[in-house]
Amino acid sequence: MSSSISSVLSGSYYGVTSDFFSTTSSTESSTSYLSDYSSISNGSYYKLMRSYYGGNSTAGALVDSSKTTSTAADKINATSVRDEATALKDSATKLLENGSKSLFNKSFVKDADGKETQEYDMASIYKAVSSFVKDYNSLIGSAKDSNNSSVLSSTASMVGSTKANETLLSSVGINVNSDNTLSIDEDEFKAAEGSTVKSLLNGTGSYAYGVESKASQIYNQSVSQLAQFAGTSYSSTGNYNYNYTGSLFSSLL
Repeated sequence: MSSSISSVLSGSYYGVTSDFFSTTSSTESSTSYLSDYSSISNGSYYKLMRSYYGGNSTAGALVDSSKTTSTAADKINATSVRDEATALKDSATKLLENGSKSLFNKSFVKDADGKETQEYDMASIYKAVSSFVKDYNSLIGSAKDSNNSSVLSSTASMVGSTKANETLLSSVGINVNSDNTLSIDEDEFKAAEGSTVKSLLNGTGSYAYGVESKASQIYNQSVSQLAQFAGTSYSSTGNYNYNYTGSLFSSLL
């Protein structure tokens, strides 16, 4: 057990001596200590200590209010990135579906002369692509404000892929704006060649496939960031790992 943990459990920290924290016996498992650590890390002990000591100035010095505010903003941003990456993954997956659920299945349509042809349902495809564009823009907006290098790197890679496909996207009415967001012109999109739209947005190796992959990466990175804020680590299967590194009170100082 580190000296920092020992000082807290023995009741002495920052010159404050008490049996306030001396509620754990030497026979308790390391899991109990980790539980105590989690409470310390998330600020619960600090709040209790301030109440216990009536706002003691030494205890109050444990938290830097500017750091707390910054961390809170980072948590909010990471949560937004996670949720918007989820939305983009879902909208991209809808475009990528194959088989009976594919938006790119042709249906028979009769013209005014009664001639029957097979055509793409461009109205339904446009609706799905509009959602994709909206979710893409939302993720770009939040990710650019992230302070997480992995999120920023994956977002930059996604933007790079978009720019690499800019000419083809433009040919179906999807334009790349100066702020790296997308815009879609309904009339141009619906008038575009359906096979070109399909090649862009459906199938392995398509533009939408690459965006879905990057959105998945960004989702995983934001989840990891949120877990770090909580002082915990989760695997891709949801298993919890104790993975504490650095100073015991690093999140409070």
